[in-house]
Amino acid sequence: RAALNSLQVSLATAVLTVLVALPAAYALARFKTRLGTVALGWVLLSQLFPFVLLVIPLFLILRQVDLVNTHAGLVLVYVVWALPFALWMLQGFVRNIPRELEEAAAVDGATRLQTLRRVVAPLLAPGVVATSLFAFISAWNEFFFALVLLKSPDLATLPVTLARFVGVEGIARLGPLAAGSLLATIPSLLFFAFLQRRLTSGSLAGAVKG
Repeated sequence: RAALNSLQVSLATAVLTVLVALPAAYALARFKTRLGTVALGWVLLSQLFPFVLLVIPLFLILRQVDLVNTHAGLVLVYVVWALPFALWMLQGFVRNIPRELEEAAAVDGATRLQTLRRVVAPLLAPGVVATSLFAFISAWNEFFFALVLLKSPDLATLPVTLARFVGVEGIARLGPLAAGSLLATIPSLLFFAFLQRRLTSGSLAGAVKG
């Protein structure tokens, strides 16, 4: 049950992080303004502070909207946590795509939407995969916020459940702990194996197919 909870939370975090970060990263990379530069600077600055400092404000906010002890509230926290790095990483991938490819597509009669779908999207596939992996693994391995925000044992994620195999006196139940730890590595490996081909296959796809 805990493994399924972690899988649901991690997948939701990966999908939402990419959906939010991708358009923002494209806008920051393509439409260079002073406001965009300042925004990116603040995003990077936020990474200097431990996210654990926000545990009390986040808990109070989630309690106001009845999202404490829910997977939705935990996913929201994880997305906020992963978003700055995901935004910075994706905008780097967007900057590496030559503008000439988009301009050539426009000259050939492609609309803005067609250019994004047929040229930009394939070239961004490695960046999307890397961002998804980062968000998924970050959420899968996270312990502290899951412990603080989820009180029901039925909602507990895998790291929290594994921690319960260690007694209050520090005596670990080695059998269940070893089995659970092995289980905890499998989804990350499978997720990477499923997506790793996209890390390289999108490198020239947009330039060729476009």
